[in-house]
Amino acid sequence: GKRFLVSLSLQITDGIDIYSLKIECFVTSRFSHNVITSRAVNRANVSKEALFDVELPKTAFITNFTMTIDGVTYPGTIKEKEAAQKQYQQAVSRGQTAGLVKASGRKTEKFSVSVNIAAASKVTFQLQYEELLKRTFGKYELFLKVNPKQLVNKFEIEANIFEPQGISFLDAEGSFITNDLLPIIHKSFSGKKGHVSFKPTMDQQRTCVDCQTTLLSGDFVIKYDVNRETPGNLQMVNGYFVHFFAPQNVSHLPKNVVFIIDISGSMSGRKLDQTKEALLKILEDVKEEDHFNIVLFGSDVEKWKDTLIQATPENLDEARRYVQSIDTRGATNLFGGLITGIEMLKEAQEAGTLPERSASLIMILSDGRPNVGISIQEILLRTKNATQGKFPIYNLGFGYDLDYGFLEKLATENNGVARRIYEDSDSALQLQDFYNEVANPLLTEVEFKYPENAISDLTQNNFKHYYAGSEIVVAGRIIDNDLNSITAEVKAHGAEQDVTYAEQADVEETAKATEEQKYIFGDFIERLWAYLTIQQLLEKRNVATGDEKTNLTAEILDMSLKYKFVTPLTSMVVTKPEDTVNETAIADKPLEGRDILYLDADPHFIIDVPQKEDALCFNINEEPGVVLNLIRDPTTGITVNGQLIGEKKSSNDVGSIHNTYIGRLGIRNTQLNVKLEITPESITLHNGTKQMMFTWLDEVTLLHPSLEFSMGEGATFIVVLHQSWSKHAVHPNFLGFYTLDSHRLSGRTHGLLGQFFHPIDFNILEVHPGSDPQKPDATMIVKNNQLTVTRGWQKDYTEDVKHGTNVPCWFIHNNGEGLIDGIYTDYIVPSLF
Repeated sequence: GKRFLVSLSLQITDGIDIYSLKIECFVTSRFSHNVITSRAVNRANVSKEALFDVELPKTAFITNFTMTIDGVTYPGTIKEKEAAQKQYQQAVSRGQTAGLVKASGRKTEKFSVSVNIAAASKVTFQLQYEELLKRTFGKYELFLKVNPKQLVNKFEIEANIFEPQGISFLDAEGSFITNDLLPIIHKSFSGKKGHVSFKPTMDQQRTCVDCQTTLLSGDFVIKYDVNRETPGNLQMVNGYFVHFFAPQNVSHLPKNVVFIIDISGSMSGRKLDQTKEALLKILEDVKEEDHFNIVLFGSDVEKWKDTLIQATPENLDEARRYVQSIDTRGATNLFGGLITGIEMLKEAQEAGTLPERSASLIMILSDGRPNVGISIQEILLRTKNATQGKFPIYNLGFGYDLDYGFLEKLATENNGVARRIYEDSDSALQLQDFYNEVANPLLTEVEFKYPENAISDLTQNNFKHYYAGSEIVVAGRIIDNDLNSITAEVKAHGAEQDVTYAEQADVEETAKATEEQKYIFGDFIERLWAYLTIQQLLEKRNVATGDEKTNLTAEILDMSLKYKFVTPLTSMVVTKPEDTVNETAIADKPLEGRDILYLDADPHFIIDVPQKEDALCFNINEEPGVVLNLIRDPTTGITVNGQLIGEKKSSNDVGSIHNTYIGRLGIRNTQLNVKLEITPESITLHNGTKQMMFTWLDEVTLLHPSLEFSMGEGATFIVVLHQSWSKHAVHPNFLGFYTLDSHRLSGRTHGLLGQFFHPIDFNILEVHPGSDPQKPDATMIVKNNQLTVTRGWQKDYTEDVKHGTNVPCWFIHNNGEGLIDGIYTDYIVPSLF
């Protein structure tokens, strides 16, 4: 056991020593500019790969990246995505290294780049990104992911915050902070300035006195809020203004909520349990002046009550009993449920049974894609016509098999927000948190007005609701150069009456107020305005079609290039000239991330997790004949199923375990109407009504053939035929299946392999001797489960089809329990297609 551990830690340090890592944050008026600088040296006597990877918030835009190697700096250039992609592909085809940004985890995406550096050489990586901090529950959060993976001689986090309104409180905490590390977090604030620093020495970073492993792995979060003597605050610098609006001490409006819950078959088990748990918790927070109702949809729609009813203690008790009795059934008639909820709110408003001054909203919870009734386009159109912009729709999307894009459109077009709910032990908490964000409406129909002829390029200035603990931000350009002061008027409906807030700011005074800081980055309000504009245009583009979409795309691209933001329409390319090759790295704003996966031999599923430089593996122990769903992507219409075959002859020991293998593969693309059936004997292609048959020998005249094909625009798969010695008493011929180019599949891909195209994170704790002296055991934390796993090896046949190469991996016992979503029997399907 010992020997193995030593080699593992050597492999991680690998001669590359990160001797300094600094995370600097400059926040001015909620706009945060972050710089991460990592300096590394190759202490080995041969050239080595230096890896830089950072996780940054999904809401952030990367603005710059540079590599400095032996004193020469290679800057990044931001280009239109297609152009960048071309440059990148040319580089890759010449065998050069590449770096990418991927989605990873709930709040973050990963930027990683690797570069080859000579012995004794130094490299400095520097990444910059910006984001507007959002206020929720009364505070702004600056979220940093910390994971240096090794002890760092000089490690520091430093944040400087400047808020013209004055800082009212400031706190910093880390998920990895022990009692010993607490005193090292220094935080202070006075007046307009706040400061946080964290600089642990190498000894303070260690997991134990002589350990070489680091404690620093997790989230570091800085939270603060500002003084609010006035309801809003106007700031102007260099011809741009920003208006922050968050009035205090406003009475809460009663609210009218219809909860619309998906009870289709796929919600059964843990998802429904967590939904019920969350609803019960939410019912505790509903106030007596609120009105509510519950609508369930499977194939059919069921209403708890015919109309919205008041949240009296008796009615809430009855609702709790009803929630406890909910069970799953049928398909996903989402539109049926939705239109029932909308009609219910409309009827109640027309009948005057709801408080005149109140906020109405709809909250949908679904894990699926609508598959009953009308098309998605039709649902969007009819919903918009039905709500007439009166009722915001909040969509909570559960798990991975959903059409999240559709839920986003549905929410955006109806003044609401969509959120992904991650399938995890804290799903109920995620649902509750989201509800709490919108649980306390203070104002409705909030409208911002500015001097018409003095202002242009305004960001969104009409808002359906303003909720307690949040903040509305509006920004724009000042076109009147002679303007001495700017006036803003905010009109809204409050709980007692209509309200108007007026605000005035003097151009020179506000400019002075922001000049006093040496660490303010120049045109921060202009950048804040650009950031907000791009985010809002991206939302609009999401729901647009035709010419409108084309125009929005052009506008976003133009601004992204002008302000040097890596948005979904741009990429950043870094090229390092070498003596013989260029190394090119590219940074993208990802959709959802993917990894490499395969299965081979005795259903060994192997998941390569590149960001951990490690792999996970598990077996499925089932009877021959069983068909398993490997990949299912409802968006591209691609499915891959595999059928198990057993050994040729069973031994006579009763109760002995027999190996099984994949003996048939069924690959289908419904969009192309293509089916491919692969067995060790033959390959059959069904194209519509036509059918073609090949043998493995037709395909390739090798002794150990493998077959590579791609499905239209979809992923590329490789199937390997393993031929056993024909006189072998036990082993049959069997197939291996590998996915290569999985990123073309959509974010809704699932299945035994498909679910791992979504980012997965795990942590290994206490490695200890196991039952086999060659294979240590360890505790793994994955998806909030604690599992005992064993270090082992599996064979990968992509490089060497005949003998395979050994891949070390952590083996998850009991058919992958705790690692795979649900239980393995969920993936058994009735037939190959």
